[in-house]
Amino acid sequence: MKSTKGRVFAVAATAAVAALVFAGCAPAATDGTTVNCDDYSKYKGHEGTEVEVYTTIIDPEAALFKQSFADFEKCTGITINWNGTQEFEAQIPVRVEGGTAPDLAIFPQPGLLAKFAGKGLVEASADVTASVDANYSADWKNYGTVDGKFYAAPLGANVKSFVWYSPKVFKDNGYTVPTTWDELITLSDKIAADGKIQPWCVGFGSGEATGWVGTDWMEDIMLRTASPETYDAWVTHKIKFNDPAVAKAIAQAGSIIKNPKYVGDVKSIATTTFQAAGAGVVDGTCAMHRQASFLGGILASDNGAKIVDPTDTTTENGISVFYFPGASADNKPALGGGEFVGAFSDRPEVQAVQLYLTTPEWNNKKAKLGGWFSANKGLDEANVADPVNKVAVQILKNATTFRFDGSDTMPAAVGAGSFWKEMTAWVAENKSDKAVLDAIEKSWPKK
Repeated sequence: MKSTKGRVFAVAATAAVAALVFAGCAPAATDGTTVNCDDYSKYKGHEGTEVEVYTTIIDPEAALFKQSFADFEKCTGITINWNGTQEFEAQIPVRVEGGTAPDLAIFPQPGLLAKFAGKGLVEASADVTASVDANYSADWKNYGTVDGKFYAAPLGANVKSFVWYSPKVFKDNGYTVPTTWDELITLSDKIAADGKIQPWCVGFGSGEATGWVGTDWMEDIMLRTASPETYDAWVTHKIKFNDPAVAKAIAQAGSIIKNPKYVGDVKSIATTTFQAAGAGVVDGTCAMHRQASFLGGILASDNGAKIVDPTDTTTENGISVFYFPGASADNKPALGGGEFVGAFSDRPEVQAVQLYLTTPEWNNKKAKLGGWFSANKGLDEANVADPVNKVAVQILKNATTFRFDGSDTMPAAVGAGSFWKEMTAWVAENKSDKAVLDAIEKSWPKK
C-alpha cells in the first residue's frame, strides 16, 4: 500500500512564517483572501514545532484535510505532518510498542482506540475536554472515553439512518415523507394498495459480506424499540442475543423486510445486491430503500442518479433521503459512525492541534471544502453543500441518541460472521426469528 505523507515545511519557511506572525503581518489564506491571524491567537507560542497526524485517510481526501488547516499552520508556525496509510490498523500497535507512536492518531472506530487507553494514549487536556463538552453531545464524548477517562475527540461522522427515495416520485403520487414509524407503515400500506410501484426495495447481497445490510436494519430498529442502555447491553452481550428486546426488534424489521406486499419476493433479497436494490429508487420501480449515505455515489455512477435536495420534486432520476423515523416525532435515534483523534504526546503543540480540530471554526472550514461533515454543534448547515450530508447534519443535531454500528463492535465471529449469515438465512430460507437469534446467541465466543 502507498503511504501519503503530509506536507513538511522547510525550516527556513517556518522561520519566515514565524517572522510574519511576530511582525503582525497577515499571510494570504489558501483561498486568496487575507488570513486574520488573531483568530489563531490561542494556539500561538509553538512556532517551529511539528505534529504528526497518523490516519487511515489518504489522498484525495487527505488533500482536503491538509488544505483545511493550512491557515492554522501559517498563523501558528506549527507544521502538521499528515501521515495517511491504509495499513493504519496493523501498524499503529507496532509503532506504539516500538516507541515511535505518532503525536496524534485518528482512530476509525472506538474499539481500536480503547486498546491503547493506558498503553500510550494520554488523557485529553482540560481545554480539549471543555471544547468537546461544549461542541458535541455526551454520546459522542462517551465514544472517546475509556474506563471513565476521556482520551479522544470526535472528528468526522457518518450516518446510516437514511431512507432513499425520489422526491419527484413522491410528489407525482401524492406521497408524504413520514416522521414516525406508524406513518412509515401507513405510507407503505398506501403505496402497496395503489399498486403502481413496490413500496420497498431491499438487498442483502454483498459478496462475502452478504447479510450486513440485515444487521444494519436490526441495529437501527433496536435503537427505535429499546433504550440506548439496552442497545449497549446487546452489543456487549450483557443481555443475550435472543433476549426479548432483540426479538422485538427483529419482528419489527420483519414487518417490512419479510412482507411480500412491501418487498415482492422475500427470498430474492438474499441474492439481490444492495446496489441493485437501491437502483429501484432511481428508475421508479420502488419507493424506498434504507441505506447509508455512500449509496448516493454508487447510484450516481452506475445508474445515472442525480442527488437532489428533498425540496426538488421535478428532476428526473433525482434521489434524496429522509430520516428513518422513530416511534414518535420526538424520538430521534441515529445510527452511524465516526473518527476520533487521540494523542500519544502531551506536548503543548500537540494539544493545540487536537484542540483546534474540535472547534466550530475548523469544522466549518473543513465542511466548506466538500464531501465531509461532523457532529459538531457549531457546524453551519449552510457550509455543507451536498444535500445528503446536509440531511445527515440535521439528523445528528436533532438526534436524541447516537450509537455506532453494533456489529462493528461485536466479536468478529458474530458481527461479521454469524450475524451476517443468520440474517441472510432469515430471508433466503424463511428461517424463524427465534431460530435466527438462538443461532447467533450460540455462536457468541465463550470467555
